[in-house]
Amino acid sequence: MDRLTSLRVFREVVESGSFTAAAERIGISAPMASKHVAQLEKSLGARLLHRSSRHLSLTEAGQAWYEQSGRALDLLDAAEAAIGQTSATPRGQLKVSAPVWCATPRFARVLAGYRAQCPEVVVDMHLENRKVDLAADGYDLALRATQEPSPALIARPLCKLQFHLVAAPGCIARGELPATPADLAKLDAIVPSYVNLEGFALKGPGGRQAPLRLQPVMKSDDTNLTLHAVHAGIGISFLPEWLIDDDLAAGRLVRLVPDYAAPPVTLFAVYTSRQYMAPKLRSFIDFLGARLGKV
Repeated sequence: MDRLTSLRVFREVVESGSFTAAAERIGISAPMASKHVAQLEKSLGARLLHRSSRHLSLTEAGQAWYEQSGRALDLLDAAEAAIGQTSATPRGQLKVSAPVWCATPRFARVLAGYRAQCPEVVVDMHLENRKVDLAADGYDLALRATQEPSPALIARPLCKLQFHLVAAPGCIARGELPATPADLAKLDAIVPSYVNLEGFALKGPGGRQAPLRLQPVMKSDDTNLTLHAVHAGIGISFLPEWLIDDDLAAGRLVRLVPDYAAPPVTLFAVYTSRQYMAPKLRSFIDFLGARLGKV
C-alpha cells in the first residue's frame, strides 16, 4: 500500500472519529481504510488506535505518530501548494546568457515589456561572447546567434539578425570608398576574436558569392568595444544591426559595399530540456518570440 495514502487515511480516521467517515472523505471503502491503518501499525510495530464497536481512541504511540506525521503532511501540502502557485505564476530568478550586443535600447525595451508582464521574475542577464555550458554554469537559458545551433540543446528560433560591414565616415574620408568586397582587404579592420571568418562569403547581385577577407589591425571579444573602436577611426568592422541601426540612420556610420550582404543568422533561445519547464523560463521564451523583431 502507498505509505503517503496510509498517513492521510490515519489522520482522517483520527479527526473524523471513525473509519466510515474517513473513508467517505477520502473516497475509499471503510474496509480499505481499516487496511491502511493496519498496514501502518504493522510497519511501525505498534498499535496506534484502541478500537471498540462504538469508539476509537489513540494509544500513546498513536498520539505521538499523529502529531509528527501530521506535521509532515502539513509540510507536504504546503510544498504542493507552492508548486501549484509556481505552475500558475512565473516567479523566481532566471539566469540568462546573451551576446554582448544585446546591451542596446532595443533589447532593454524588450526586457521592460517582460518585466511589466511578469513582475515576480528577476532576470539575471550575463552578456558575454562565448558559449557557456548551461548545465555546468547554472544557466536557465542562452541566446545564441548562429546558423547551426548545437544538436545537444533544445533551440527555439526567435528572429533573423543581419550583420553589416561599417566604418566611421572620417575613416573612409582618408581613402577611397571600397567598390567591391575585394577592396575591403585594403582597409584596416577590427575583427571579432570569438568568430571564425575563414571561408565566410558575401552574397551580391544575381546571387554572386564574394569571399570576405579582412586585414586585422585589432581583435576584440567585446562587441561594444569594437563599435567604439570603429567610431574612433581604428578601422572597419562587421557588426550586428541591433547595435548600429541608430548610428547608420544618423550618419555616424556608413555601410560598406551595400550591394553585398552576409547571410542572416538566426537568434535562438537554447535550453537543456523541454520537460518540467519552469513557468519563468517558458514565459520568457514565449515573450521573446513574440516581441523580438517588432521593436
